[in-house]
Amino acid sequence: METANGACSAPPTATNGSSEDSGGFKLKFCTVCASNQNRSMEAHLRLSEANYPVISFGTGSLVRLPGPSITQPNVYPFNKVSYDTIYKELDGKDRRLYTANGLLNMLGRNRQVKWGPERWQDWQIGIPRTEQVKDRGHAGTEGGVVDIVFTCEERCWDAVIDDLLNRGGPLNRPVHVINIDIKDNHEEALIGGRGILDLADSLNQAAKEERDIIGTATFDMASAAGRTSFDERVPEIIGEWQERWPNLPATWTLAWF
Repeated sequence: METANGACSAPPTATNGSSEDSGGFKLKFCTVCASNQNRSMEAHLRLSEANYPVISFGTGSLVRLPGPSITQPNVYPFNKVSYDTIYKELDGKDRRLYTANGLLNMLGRNRQVKWGPERWQDWQIGIPRTEQVKDRGHAGTEGGVVDIVFTCEERCWDAVIDDLLNRGGPLNRPVHVINIDIKDNHEEALIGGRGILDLADSLNQAAKEERDIIGTATFDMASAAGRTSFDERVPEIIGEWQERWPNLPATWTLAWF
């Protein structure tokens, strides 16, 4: 991830959608970046603060964080090392360096959100998530499925789509995969998190409207037939959102769990 400041300016707060918990139906979200450290975790935090069910992952082969030089990154395995462990190790190595480049602040945030970085390709979709009960946003994700996946750069989007194609869609359940290009630095992650929350609010409002029309039982089955009217609205919702957030280019596709 980059540690330099980004140049993108944040647009004004969007008027549609509300980050306050109004109760009722909530779409389930997943956020994805390369190492499940910066962009996906900022979005995870924002969505959980708005009381959305949310999980997060990375698509890389290993967790990579900046080190003392570009050729000396700090490397960790997914699923095995906690954010707290990484925080304490880097704090012990060079507190001044990792405070200055924002890593300790980022890891301090992360360890308040969930235990540690998880890898998308290791996710057992449809299998109950019983070991993550303390994660923020866990409520509603216990069944191991989501409705919307947000990726934070094109290579992560490609990795998610390729992985879903390889899995073959055994659950026959539609899932929207939306990429929002966010530069990998702390400032841009904050802006991207706001943008993702705004889009989540818009999508959730549309889902609630269609659910009221179609009926709770049919919509909540999450089958292709039960979600068709909502699925057809998603591209238009993204287009309207893109006008509000022109510095966060978005790409969308409908895939299958």
